[in-house]
Amino acid sequence: MQKSKIPDPFEKSRIEMGIGKMDDQNDPVTMLLRHKDVRKTAHNYKTFQSAAQPGRIVIPSEVNIRKTRQIPFELDPPVHGLYRKVLEPWFKRPLEEDYSNKLKAQINSLVDEIITKEKFEVIEAFALVLQSRALTLLLNTSFEEATTWISWGTHVFRSEDTNLDADKANILYDYIDKQIDKAIENPSNDLYSVLLATKVDGVKLTKEQVKGVMVLTFAGGRDTVINAITNAIAYLSEHQESLERFRSEPEIINNAVEEMIRYFSPLTQMGRVVTEDTYVCEHAVKADTRVSLCWASANRDAAVFQNANELIVDRKINPHVGFGFSHHNCLGATHARLIMRILLKVLAEKVESIDLFEYKENVEELGDFKRKVGYDYLNARFNASKK
Repeated sequence: MQKSKIPDPFEKSRIEMGIGKMDDQNDPVTMLLRHKDVRKTAHNYKTFQSAAQPGRIVIPSEVNIRKTRQIPFELDPPVHGLYRKVLEPWFKRPLEEDYSNKLKAQINSLVDEIITKEKFEVIEAFALVLQSRALTLLLNTSFEEATTWISWGTHVFRSEDTNLDADKANILYDYIDKQIDKAIENPSNDLYSVLLATKVDGVKLTKEQVKGVMVLTFAGGRDTVINAITNAIAYLSEHQESLERFRSEPEIINNAVEEMIRYFSPLTQMGRVVTEDTYVCEHAVKADTRVSLCWASANRDAAVFQNANELIVDRKINPHVGFGFSHHNCLGATHARLIMRILLKVLAEKVESIDLFEYKENVEELGDFKRKVGYDYLNARFNASKK
């Protein structure tokens, strides 16, 4: 099997039952596996809520390590919409030419540095660095801050030997608290200061609410973007023809990014808490239990996607849910898309081919399902373009 292939472990259960089951810290989850059921449930916030106990809709649950409500992620309409309205202009800044040019310069510089190496570890030396440096643009903060974020590793709540690491999470919380205090004392044009001056429904955000937005910003787009970057490099190493197509047909890069997000599904699933006894896919679920919107399964649903288990870089019709769906569509999607688009373009311009060496797959244990989401480590080499 190819190193870059990401199998679909949900196919049999998706076809036969439409659901899967898993236990998460003694808080069981009913996993919705079909595209139509995932989208329908994501839209029905009254029966399947996000505004439950902070940390509970995340899988694995973060209730034991997090008290701060992530905003607007852990809110439901109509309150969710009030926050989303004031936050969206900031998170749409990647559409601006100046932002795009700065990100392009960052990625060009990193690729120029890496391309001189005989071998490098993709996650720590490339994907994590790229993601952290790009985040300085999203926060509009000092480029040097990326060094601190890189030191945290690929996930702010998890470490190598445990899914949830309270000590590691506290590093993030303490850091954000200090940055908020700095912004109160010396306001600037960074995201902390902008949030502290923001009003929702006529009322300024509290420090705790600002912290909620910042925790989401740091946690929500970290390992997901890193997975997308790493999987893309693995894929291109084994599909030279795609790299060549990006060189000769740059107009397909946007389609390729959407297809990679569908195929890789960097975030496997996200939970909701059931507010009343109901049914999902003809299966009964009880109030105050959890369901999950399994994006990874929905994105391989053959009822929606032709040749669903193939990565087709110029796929035209692609209603994937890799960035979520409905009102909770990922706030950072514009930033993530831009990272991937520029990365593919720069690789096509500067890299002739990619070699892969030693690697270890990162496999999630989800009850009876085992899903590859990326790699724990991946060693590679960029071979410079001869042009």
